[in-house]
Amino acid sequence: MTSTQPATTGTLPVPGATLYYEVRGTGPLLLISQSGEGDANRSTDLVHQLCADYTVVTYDRRGLSRSTLTDPARPGTLTEHADDVHHLLSTLTDKPALMLGCSLGAVIGLHLAVHHPGQISTLIAHEPVAPWLLPPAERAHHERELADLQQTYRDSGLAAALPQIAAVLGIDPTNQDAEPDLTPQPMTPQRIANFDVFIRHDFTAIARDSLDAADIAALTDIRIVPAVGCTTPRAVFDYRCAQQLATLLDNDLIEFPGGHNGNTTHPEAYATRLRRTLRDTA
Repeated sequence: MTSTQPATTGTLPVPGATLYYEVRGTGPLLLISQSGEGDANRSTDLVHQLCADYTVVTYDRRGLSRSTLTDPARPGTLTEHADDVHHLLSTLTDKPALMLGCSLGAVIGLHLAVHHPGQISTLIAHEPVAPWLLPPAERAHHERELADLQQTYRDSGLAAALPQIAAVLGIDPTNQDAEPDLTPQPMTPQRIANFDVFIRHDFTAIARDSLDAADIAALTDIRIVPAVGCTTPRAVFDYRCAQQLATLLDNDLIEFPGGHNGNTTHPEAYATRLRRTLRDTA
């Protein structure tokens, strides 16, 4: 069921930043932590599919769009990103929330589960970009890939870096099988600025992430659902991380429609799968 109701918007001061967020819908609270350069509006079509069943919260990650930094030159760590979600959820609810984390957002969810136990009851971790989940040699290889992407961006700009990012994450930039009538996501100056934050700073945060897999395996108060896109190539970084997470937790790997960005390219089918997955894990 699709809803186009307007959002309730707000801002929230947190240490080192001010967060912008949007709330739509009714029902259990579901926070969506976006991937890449995505701000609160990245998965707008998915949100409209979900807000008849859930109170859906989206936000601009610190440094993106309307979420401003106290010191713009200071990059955020994944612990700080998770603390931001902690403060946001604490403002909106006193009950454990549901969370969909996509790519970087999935890693933020894993940090939240470890550092703020009990705040989320279920995390759908869709293709987490988490090198620490991988065996040492594979981890080192993918950390080098991230460093090489940053160097390409510094040397040759966004146009040169984007195809390499797509290759590393197994993204089909043509999206030929995408659902029709999607909300356009043009490459605006704001989106270009968000890519700059993502590549320069969040890539570094991913490579330096020190979350311990043993801490994830020891969690008892949360359901973590490792998820992948059904068209994501099996050998790429993000698929392998999800696969290793499933092995760590002795869980099944759940397939969602589309690829790494199925939440934006297949919002109707993705919402259907998400509702079923949340129901099955309740």
